[in-house]
Amino acid sequence: MEEKKLTLLQAVSLAVGTMIGASIFSIFGVGVETAGTDLPFAFLLSGLYALMVGYSYAKLGTKIVSNAGPVAFVEKAFGNNPITGTLSILMWTSYVVSISLFAISFAGYFLPLIHLNNYALNTFVVVIIIAVFGALNYFGGSSAVGKLEFWIVLTKLLILLLFIVAGLASFNPSYVKPDFSPEGIRGILNASVIFFLSYMGFGLITNASENIQNPQRTVPKAIYISIITVIVIYVLVSLSALGAVPVWKLVKYQENALAVAAEPALGKFGFVLLSIGALISISSALNATLYSGANAAYALMKEGYIPHPRKQLKREWMSEHFGLYLTCTLALLFALLFNITSVASIISLVTTILYIFVLFSHIKLIETKKAEGRKGIVFFNLIVITFVAIEILIFQLKNSPKTFVTSILILIGCFTAEILYYGKQRKIRIFRRKEAKPTI
Repeated sequence: MEEKKLTLLQAVSLAVGTMIGASIFSIFGVGVETAGTDLPFAFLLSGLYALMVGYSYAKLGTKIVSNAGPVAFVEKAFGNNPITGTLSILMWTSYVVSISLFAISFAGYFLPLIHLNNYALNTFVVVIIIAVFGALNYFGGSSAVGKLEFWIVLTKLLILLLFIVAGLASFNPSYVKPDFSPEGIRGILNASVIFFLSYMGFGLITNASENIQNPQRTVPKAIYISIITVIVIYVLVSLSALGAVPVWKLVKYQENALAVAAEPALGKFGFVLLSIGALISISSALNATLYSGANAAYALMKEGYIPHPRKQLKREWMSEHFGLYLTCTLALLFALLFNITSVASIISLVTTILYIFVLFSHIKLIETKKAEGRKGIVFFNLIVITFVAIEILIFQLKNSPKTFVTSILILIGCFTAEILYYGKQRKIRIFRRKEAKPTI
């Protein structure tokens, strides 16, 4: 029986479930520390970055339907070369590291909620949560994942809506005084770069495009709806939090800042409710990213970008099983070896680099009339997103040289792997496929 495909609502749920995930709860306090009372402007600015990239994803997604997502866009523009191969590995790596981010965040909220917190238990929770959602994706398929996403997203949006309403009802204007001095504007720019990570989930829509109903129409609608929805939610959440408690308190309790911000209006119930909301959000993000990461792994295996132990891939489930095993295993390794700040920063840089090449590809495909869109708009967007990538590197270098070095090593490692092994293997596969074609 043919597997049911995702509807527009389920596709939007998939993206929103990832965007309103670990980052808004885990690094909200870091954003407050960076931008202070200007945080809503930082969320709005990072949302505009997302819309710039989303423009190209939407235009390209109507012409190129592939679970390889941005890699398919780049390959269509530049062909099969080492750069495309490197970006393929990078894209999959971004999903792997994202899954580790969500697993770490889940443990970080779950253990304090039950008044337990030590390294051994943290490791245990990380292992269990990846295993549980790996099993869900193994047995459920895209229809089950889509249905689960809808209900998870609905639940956490209701929790955030309650937080927003309660926060605005007890809003203290004296806590929210925008700072547009040069230092304040710099804080907005730095925070917008940090929170660009919070909008990156919209790309998952193109990585599930083969499993979406009528993708030519549904994919662009889902991208725009999901980004705009999340912009509104983030701005309102930040206003509610800043208007509820002073900035210094949000910075002091930055690990669970939103839960602390819920206490003035909702009391202890608010603290518990927002903690539960964080767990639901993180679960949603983990579920959606694991689904799309396994999809990407399978699509890349078919083209030889990632090796597979069998000569012939059998399509038992859209991204099936070896890709799922590999994605879960490597995500677990990242979760055990790195902290949440490091993985968040790495994800931001890797994904932004992918975005830059997607924008380059869009320009070339417009020139060759293989894609729609306005070249001038895409070129402007490319300049802005390149600036974002540079700002991320500067931020890493100033705040965590170790993370900066790790990011560079990942980029070099992916390129080296493509040149020394995967590129050769892929050429062999392509050559054999050509030889196997019947001659007339």
